[in-house]
Amino acid sequence: MAKYFDVHPVDPQPRAMAQVAAILGAGGLVAYPTDSCFALGCSLDNAEGKERIARIRHLDSGHHFTVVCGEFAQLGQLVHLDNAVFRAVKACTPGPYTFILPATKEVPRRLLHPKKKTVGVRIPEHPVVRELLKVVGEPILSSTLLLPGMEEAMTDGWAIKDRLDHELDAVVDSGECGLEPTTVVDYSAGEPVVTRVGAGDPSPFQ
Repeated sequence: MAKYFDVHPVDPQPRAMAQVAAILGAGGLVAYPTDSCFALGCSLDNAEGKERIARIRHLDSGHHFTVVCGEFAQLGQLVHLDNAVFRAVKACTPGPYTFILPATKEVPRRLLHPKKKTVGVRIPEHPVVRELLKVVGEPILSSTLLLPGMEEAMTDGWAIKDRLDHELDAVVDSGECGLEPTTVVDYSAGEPVVTRVGAGDPSPFQ
């Protein structure tokens, strides 16, 4: 059964955040709120966690997983950013955007798109996930909690626990969060291509 953490939406309890971070560190899979609806997350080195996300969401090998970072400085370790892309991404983070970028050699091969050698990265604005990332001390692997056959991502913590109780290790609930997934901007070919319009304003990249 998944542990349920009811936390403050702006100032989450340190003890709860420490417990969730410990679950991630021990190989757990967590559902957590973001500024663009709930997401599933595990540690970057958790190969089984990635497969669990893929099973829950029925994802194929071409799906772009997202590496969620707590601060902009972490992006340089994960993806290649030229000056123009650096400025564009910097202007929109933190916020509800996912950027598809060429990965550096620091990113494990199993996290990359098999053909493009790219990875999705984002820096969320939600206080709870930002605090969690701070406690964890490193980025986490993530994917929107959008279940097969559903047009909208799940947004209610108790409903998530009820539906996925035996497939998750923890659910972090802070009340209302974003209702739309991130806007996805693909820079894999050099120029920005908006591949999904979501919570973030796509106009800076069109």
